[in-house]
Amino acid sequence: MNDHRGVLVLADMQRQGLAIVAKELLGVGRKLADDLGEELSALLIGSGLQTASQEAIAYGADKVYMADSPDMADFNSDTYTAVATMLCQKMAPSVFLLGHTSLGRDISPRVAARLGASLSTDCIKLEIDPSSRRLVQTRPVYGGNAMAVLVAKAYPQMATLRPRSVSPSAPDTYRKGQVIPLEVGSMETRSKVIDRVKATVEGIKLEEAKVIVAGGAGITGAHDFQLLRELADVLGGTVGATRQPCEEGWVSPSLQIGQTGKIVSPDLYIAVAISGAPQHMAGCLGSKHIVAVNKDPQANIFRMADFSIVADYREALPALIEKCRELKSAS
Repeated sequence: MNDHRGVLVLADMQRQGLAIVAKELLGVGRKLADDLGEELSALLIGSGLQTASQEAIAYGADKVYMADSPDMADFNSDTYTAVATMLCQKMAPSVFLLGHTSLGRDISPRVAARLGASLSTDCIKLEIDPSSRRLVQTRPVYGGNAMAVLVAKAYPQMATLRPRSVSPSAPDTYRKGQVIPLEVGSMETRSKVIDRVKATVEGIKLEEAKVIVAGGAGITGAHDFQLLRELADVLGGTVGATRQPCEEGWVSPSLQIGQTGKIVSPDLYIAVAISGAPQHMAGCLGSKHIVAVNKDPQANIFRMADFSIVADYREALPALIEKCRELKSAS
């Protein structure tokens, strides 16, 4: 007999408020909870969470569990894993959702191992099978060339959701919910934060960008990334890269997109001088539209792209920039 009930979401935090992925998760969680006829709960971990707790209710949570302590202001994998495991043991959710972010990727396998739970990572679609009432999870496999549809046997059914794979629901500031403080006490940790170095982010974060102009190994040097930045600025987007430009030091490693970098899902992804290797495409195949610019007509990227430009980027990008500026000024 299954005694697990309800949907639980671990909400990523950002500047004392909910991160965009948390709002997306709450929208998905609300739909799953409604389909099950059960409650949606949110778990917030950090310091100074009162405003965020009301925000979580506005985005669909019926209950908000708060692990609010100055000791948790900095992310610690041991602490977050212990809190999430403790709450799951206490409330026994049917479904536990996390974002496919650095936080979710870190603690989700740890929590799943402690609970003996199932876990599917990097999902792009989550829904309830009405006949079995189980969570149906869809995720890309084989570098995005196929989709796997999974149904778990073990509870809680855990999944991480790829950021920007869904749109957040509109908040309802009149919604009422229950805020429940968690007494976590002191926890043993095997690690501690001794210093924080804040990465310099130029413009919009990759995970939140609606437009990304990414450069690959075919870019001739750091100076040519200025062309990509100009195009991104005109389109209101940001710049990304494959592994090689990051390793060469032409751009920050924080801009790497791919299997070993960021997973992005913008509305528009412009791939400039990118061959289309599976390791890179795994990071951007969730894009709604892909435009490829490459002088090699046989490049693999053209198999993935919605629109293709066979040309040297040094000739194509200035023309694109000029045309976009022209259209922008005319609107």
